Amino acid sequence: MILRLIVIAIFFFSTFSYSQSEIYELRVYDMKFSTSANILHDYFKDALIPALNRQGLNNVGAFEESGETLPKKIYLLIPYKNMQAYLEVSDALEEDDQFKSTAEAYRNTPPDKIPFERYESRFIRSSWGFPNLVKPAVDFNQFELRIYESYNEDALRRKLKMFNEDEFEIFEDAGLRTVFFGKNISGDQMPSLTYMLAFKDKEKHQEAWSKFGQHPDWQRISNLKEYTNTVSNITRVFLKSLPYSQL
Repeated sequence: MILRLIVIAIFFFSTFSYSQSEIYELRVYDMKFSTSANILHDYFKDALIPALNRQGLNNVGAFEESGETLPKKIYLLIPYKNMQAYLEVSDALEEDDQFKSTAEAYRNTPPDKIPFERYESRFIRSSWGFPNLVKPAVDFNQFELRIYESYNEDALRRKLKMFNEDEFEIFEDAGLRTVFFGKNISGDQMPSLTYMLAFKDKEKHQEAWSKFGQHPDWQRISNLKEYTNTVSNITRVFLKSLPYSQL
């Protein structure tokens, strides 16, 4: 009887813990060259983001790559309370007449005027070390998106453990401001984790990274055998917030 109660308690604790994980949908739009993106920006600003807000989703981020590469990709970050919320919101948008009306121009755009080729949706589940998205200060309008790939699932597990138990505190000490963090549960760079940092200017951001690298706790944990060979590739993208972004 006692064993059965323990099993039930573990089940409910696991279910509760999972339900508390936020889910982030990160959309990456591959833009067409020499095609105006205004129709897409208007769709985000006037139709999609307000509709998401009406469904209780706040802090929807909209970004553009800040590098020299053209055409610049556009990123949309949509935070959900959990995966069930994503499903419910998706269904609700189909029934939202106001959304349909404000999105009409976008929906009726002819194929040769649509400014993107395709977009990819990546889903990311927050972890216990950084469970909730944190909106940055108003003047922190530049961002660094980082994707860490691991060579297998165990390597990713160990890297997540490294973050959850130590790295977030080191980030804070060094002045690296995290917006969100989580384990990728879909996408083309699996297995992997993704996080975003916000900063005011690149000079201070580089100073913060330098402090991180010299931090005694980072020096200690980076030499632990448990954490060797956890990251096989790093993708780094610098972004700037678009005028209608809520981050």
